[in-house]
Amino acid sequence: MQKHEIDIPFRILSAIAIVLVVAGHGNFHIFDLSGLFPYYSFHVALFAFISGYFYKPACETQALQYIRKKFLHLMVPYFIWNLFYGIFALVLRRVGFYIGSDINLRTLLLEPFFTGHQFGLNSASWFVPVLFLLETVNLCLRVILKKLHLRNEWLIFSLCLFAGLCMVWLAAEGRVWGIYRIPGRIMFLLPVYQGGILYRERLKCKDRLPHLTYFLFLLILQLALQALSSGLAYSVVWCNGFLNGPIVPYLTVFTGIAFWLRIARIAAPVWKPEGWTERIGSHTYSIMLHHMTGFLLVNTVFYLISLLFPVFADFDVTAFFSDYTYCYLPGGQESFRWLFLAAGIGVPLLISVVEERLKADVKIKFLRLHKN
Repeated sequence: MQKHEIDIPFRILSAIAIVLVVAGHGNFHIFDLSGLFPYYSFHVALFAFISGYFYKPACETQALQYIRKKFLHLMVPYFIWNLFYGIFALVLRRVGFYIGSDINLRTLLLEPFFTGHQFGLNSASWFVPVLFLLETVNLCLRVILKKLHLRNEWLIFSLCLFAGLCMVWLAAEGRVWGIYRIPGRIMFLLPVYQGGILYRERLKCKDRLPHLTYFLFLLILQLALQALSSGLAYSVVWCNGFLNGPIVPYLTVFTGIAFWLRIARIAAPVWKPEGWTERIGSHTYSIMLHHMTGFLLVNTVFYLISLLFPVFADFDVTAFFSDYTYCYLPGGQESFRWLFLAAGIGVPLLISVVEERLKADVKIKFLRLHKN
């Protein structure tokens, strides 16, 4: 069987994107280049861009099959892990934690689409239901436009961007809240998703600027955005924090993506098929889902040591039991954030190894049972 060809720059870009997410949740700003490219100005959108890049127009001929495949690939594992984290949160509350909501039909099936923060430790995976809806809306839009003979990538991008700009304007007016966040998130990310398709279809072949010119242009533009704005960070999940009008968020989305995309292309020649970049880039789902569990494990080790020995007197017990984003830094030393970053990536990778082996064992047993 011929192996699926890997797009190396985008595999590296996927690895970069998930590292930025983990670093952002760990309040570790080393990768934002002293605030030049704030994580929360583009890193969520970067996943939409990557997903759009890998969209296959051929699936439009079998739309229902495509949606079914996406549901099985994205939502079924999400719902299984959501149940696990619901049970895990219940156990943690029994031992003194104040994390997560109760398990019921709303938190298991509906809340993932409303907020995605129902059980705390898996809250970073709020993006998974949004991505499923985003890909479904994109498919439906493109099928409709194809029937109307309006299938043009620049036209589709313009329509999506108009919808996104309207959403940002409404959000800045305080009109995107509660259930309105569901279409709000989709409207904001739709032009970025389409941007990934547009890059593959129209722009990739023209992306030939010399590195120095490319980065100098981005530096000047980003510094101008910083100087003229009230802060570039915003929240996609809550659809708020848009302080600079509708246009600036999309400018900073595409400058951030452009910067790291070129970094990924530069790094491509040293990529190794069995290296860490490959492992991280091919397991972004698991890392997004479990990295806060890695944070919790590190904090738990510090907590247990503080109980057994007269050390870590500055450990915040209240924050440990109530804040799933808490990262304890002994003596306030920022260097310990590397430990949380390593755990936030390493623990999910270990979980993915166990998960893959369990799936392989189940598949083997099923095949044996089927033969018998």
